[in-house]
Amino acid sequence: MGAIIEFRDIYKIYSMGENEVRAIDGVSFIIEEGEFVAIVGQSGSGKSTCMNIIGALDVPTEGSCLIAGQDIAGYTDDGLAELRNRTLGFVFQQYNLIAKLNVYENVELPLIYSDLPQEERDARVRESLEKVGLSDRIEHMPAQLSGGQQQRVSIARALVTHPSIILADEPTGALDSKTGREVLGYLKELSAEGKTVILVTHDLGLARGAGRVLTLSDGKLISDNRQKGVGA
Repeated sequence: MGAIIEFRDIYKIYSMGENEVRAIDGVSFIIEEGEFVAIVGQSGSGKSTCMNIIGALDVPTEGSCLIAGQDIAGYTDDGLAELRNRTLGFVFQQYNLIAKLNVYENVELPLIYSDLPQEERDARVRESLEKVGLSDRIEHMPAQLSGGQQQRVSIARALVTHPSIILADEPTGALDSKTGREVLGYLKELSAEGKTVILVTHDLGLARGAGRVLTLSDGKLISDNRQKGVGA
């Protein structure tokens, strides 16, 4: 196992009129392949900015972010989009399913612009839905599903490109506690299968399900704790 994400003395600085806001203020860490890591902090801590950089949605003002050994600062917008589609799978708090598409079509979306043949795309969609236990809901519309089922569809969509990194942004925030634990269980299973799972949350209880917790405050990394007997 080697490093799959590296933050090297990263700063993200915004100018707000005459004021300078350091959303990330000199943060460094390494995440190894297969780790299950939670990034936690209150609003304004910098965790969402970290998520955007890890997700190749933004680049640092200073410092380097390496994803799978590649510094994202050297990528064009098209290159970043290709990196996201090839390497990263996203799970969002609000599911981000398209209401007019059924379950199958929502999961297939990331593959639409790939050069995979239809037979391979179909196999991947069905494999992903089988993994989250929704192969019997393939023709359902999002409105016909519970919140937990919709989040499982979004996990299937994240898996369909066979990414090496799963980035989950407050994935249980819109769910009740029981369903939230089920979603956390799916993320643990993915980590056990060798995926690198990064959970971004303000919920310390949820973060305890990860093998390692990075805590941010005011843009700084204030602790990096590995949890015995949990995760990778």
